[in-house]
Amino acid sequence: MIKQIEKTDEKLIFSTDMNYSLANAIRRTVNEIPVLAIEEVDIYKNDSALYDQIISHRIGLIPLKNQKLKDGQIIELKLRVTGGDVLAKELKGHAEVVYGDIPIVLLEKEQEIELVARARLGKGKEHAKFIPGLVYYRNLHKIEISKDGEKHKELVELYPKLFEFDGKLKVKNAWECDLEQDDLKDFKGITIDPTNELVFYIESWGQLNPKDIFIESIKELNDQLSEVSKALK
Repeated sequence: MIKQIEKTDEKLIFSTDMNYSLANAIRRTVNEIPVLAIEEVDIYKNDSALYDQIISHRIGLIPLKNQKLKDGQIIELKLRVTGGDVLAKELKGHAEVVYGDIPIVLLEKEQEIELVARARLGKGKEHAKFIPGLVYYRNLHKIEISKDGEKHKELVELYPKLFEFDGKLKVKNAWECDLEQDDLKDFKGITIDPTNELVFYIESWGQLNPKDIFIESIKELNDQLSEVSKALK
């Protein structure tokens, strides 16, 4: 059972009763999703204050909108700028930059930079630039507030996402809780117990939307299990 908690273009949060083993398998398999990223950079001119290696490293970490390519297929992006702020959107080619305002380098008036970047599909287990986002989970906690606990208004200031105060202390969003009982040992009347339910968080870097990261991770996991099954027959 899955219950959606929050969904945006960059984030997906839901609660689920899946077991730890499955949740962890899905989390790890995110590194198996083919993702487009810049692999090589040929710099023909660089008058900036930064070394070629630094420019190449920055460009390699710029997120690109993911797309399906044939095995071994390469996409080229070109950049040629004179003077001013050099931003990711200056990269032109058959791939779309996710965040165009990412700064690459600052050029003086007469300085110039010219390069050709080549992007390919890769996997997060090869390099971090191929990871489409951050995936993690934690237990959903059950929070109980007794009469003694209802007076602790100061907890709203300490944990505004978790508690609210409307004449008495109340739980605002239990899924925001990352506390343990010892964290509230100075506040009597409040108990925190982890449940068997998990809260799953998916934060996208922009190459894929969060829902697709989850779906593609499951597909990759299923493919791996199918290979194991065939090998054992």
